Amino acid sequence: MERKRIVVVGMGYAGIPVALSLAVTGKWDVTGIDVLKQKVESLNRGELPLRGKEPHLPQMLQKCLHDGTFRATTDFSAVEDAYAVLINVQTPVDEMGVPDYTHLKAAAEGVGRHLRSGTLVILESTVAPGTTEGVLKPILERASGLSCPKDFLLAYSYERVMVGRLVHNLKNYPRIVGGVNEESTERAVEIYRSIVSAEILTSDILTAEVAKTVENAYRDVNIAFANEVALLCESLGVDAYRVRELVNSLPYDPSQPHANPIRNMHIPGAGVGGHCLPKDSLLLIYSARSSGRFEVDAPLMSLSRRLNDYMPVHMFRLAKAALKRAGVEIAGARVTVLGYAFLQDSDDPRNSPAESFIKLMLFSGAGVKVHDPFVSEDSVPKGAIFTRDLEEALKGSDLAVIFTAHSVYRDIDPRQMKGLMRRAVVVDGRALFRGKESELEDAGVLYISLGRGDTLLDITP
Repeated sequence: MERKRIVVVGMGYAGIPVALSLAVTGKWDVTGIDVLKQKVESLNRGELPLRGKEPHLPQMLQKCLHDGTFRATTDFSAVEDAYAVLINVQTPVDEMGVPDYTHLKAAAEGVGRHLRSGTLVILESTVAPGTTEGVLKPILERASGLSCPKDFLLAYSYERVMVGRLVHNLKNYPRIVGGVNEESTERAVEIYRSIVSAEILTSDILTAEVAKTVENAYRDVNIAFANEVALLCESLGVDAYRVRELVNSLPYDPSQPHANPIRNMHIPGAGVGGHCLPKDSLLLIYSARSSGRFEVDAPLMSLSRRLNDYMPVHMFRLAKAALKRAGVEIAGARVTVLGYAFLQDSDDPRNSPAESFIKLMLFSGAGVKVHDPFVSEDSVPKGAIFTRDLEEALKGSDLAVIFTAHSVYRDIDPRQMKGLMRRAVVVDGRALFRGKESELEDAGVLYISLGRGDTLLDITP
């Protein structure tokens, strides 16, 4: 039986795994479209344009190319004979929290010019609620001359992928699908059933869009709570991580499911990055303010965003205080930032919390080296020196600041660190060396950890 063609627009962290997951089944003929020629050529050579550790993806790409079930192109004409088109493009927000749909609109124009009757279009990108029908649909109709749902079908189904777990999450997490009509929903469910082993839940498009933004806003708020607790614990001279362990000791009690005591306090950290969490609550708030039936302030989500954005500033204050304790002025200090990707063992630098920290250090007159085994050199702010050589990064430094919990940092020998650095001072924003405090002390390393108040640094402005 002839395979039906599926086109996936956007070969990034969401588009590549869904394209290869569909292609590897052998049920679909998949074409990936991206405007970057270099990325397309890399995929067609069998090389993933993702540098981080992504289990299964490299093998999947090789198999799909061998079997002839996947190819990549920059040409939108591949849409002309498509059974379905999945759109996975970036949807950032500006400084005011207003969505920037430049990439989405360009993708919609490209798809619309080649769209044919009977094709299903599925938007997978995270968007402000109302975007699928309010932004995407009109562009597709105008560019194609077709009418939805009379001529073509439309659905929204958001991804739940996480860097480092792209294939796992796609396959094993429940999928939410909302169609513009029943046929759109059924067609989308048919496609996802071929790759998702978990439950597929259906709704209308608007509800599905809201669910996606709420899902990430929920996590952002919970991280903000953990970060606020860390700041309070530092002020009180208490270890926030021990507090977390005690709080989370409350168990699940099946005898009282309606009043369960279970707690799941998150881990505090140096900041929140990535493409989704820093913006998704803003997309939800923007949608309610621009098209909702009444004004909503959403103070909890807004303040959580501000608090999480503040954490790199607090890391700067900790670093400045640590240098002062070591007798080093920040102007002229040599500072090493360990990790620039927003998530451990990934190459994704988007909205890296290290960015604002580095800029504050450079503005204060410090020299900054950045080490990361995965990201590209052009990701880091201008003025900082980038290296993938860990020894070179630490050599001659007065201070090492951990922003990303890359696996390679867990194996750092404190004695080697002491030997390489001019002043052996460490500020840990990810509790990476928690439990090794005595080892660091024996090696002569001054160790400061975010959320650990027993160091009682003077961090007054």
